This record gives sequence, structure tokens and C-alpha cells, in this order.
Amino acid sequence: MSESTEAWVAVGVRNLIGTATQAQDAGQTDEIVALYTSDGVLEVPGMDPIEGHDGLREAFKGWAPTAPQKHLVANTVITSWTENEATALSDVTFFQRGDAGWTVLVVGRYEDTLRHQDGGWRFQRRKTTYIA
Repeated sequence: MSESTEAWVAVGVRNLIGTATQAQDAGQTDEIVALYTSDGVLEVPGMDPIEGHDGLREAFKGWAPTAPQKHLVANTVITSWTENEATALSDVTFFQRGDAGWTVLVVGRYEDTLRHQDGGWRFQRRKTTYIA
């Protein structure tokens, strides 16, 4: 695979991850769901896997922000790629602002499987692991 293809995949994957993060922190449920394939899966510790757009929509509606929040996603490494599929690992820290200021609530990792579909990159599977 050419370096230009690798760069194209890297830009697309990182843009997808950033777009999802911004939408989640803004409580934009429909925008988040649109970033998953129709059969996309989200795995969150302590829960059964959430599958498909209907399940994802219900979950993200329930997680809509009730206070200012930020997911800071960093250290994204694309671990494999083709023109139509990629896997990536990212570290994530979740902050929420309360009366005393910003507090770290979760430190974890995303393991993403992504597909290029319908003219853009989409999550096929996102597995979240809590580290601390």
C-alpha cells in the first residue's frame, strides 16, 4: 500500500475519532449514531454489547451530558489498515465539570475497528477498556 493511501487512512480515522468525541461531548446523539455502520457495535465495561443504530441511539440518549464534559482522546495508533478497513488504539480521559471544577472520571482505552463506507469512515466496533 502506498504512503499516500496510508496517510489518507490515517487522516480519515483520526477525523472520525475526533468528530465522534466532539459530538458525544455536545450530546449530539444522531450525529454520533451516524458515525457507526448500521450493524456497528459498542462495548462498554459492565454492559452487554450495544448493537445497531437503534441500540446505539438509545444508549447515547441516556448518556447525554447533564454537565459540561470532555473526552480527551490521544495517542491514537493505527494498528492495521487497508483502503476500506482499519484498526486503531487510542487513550481516552473523561472529564466532567462540577461545582468544584473539572474532575477526571474515567481513564481508558478505545480499540476501534473502522470501515470506509458510504463515502466516509465509520465505526464497525468500538471497545472501551477502563484503565483507572
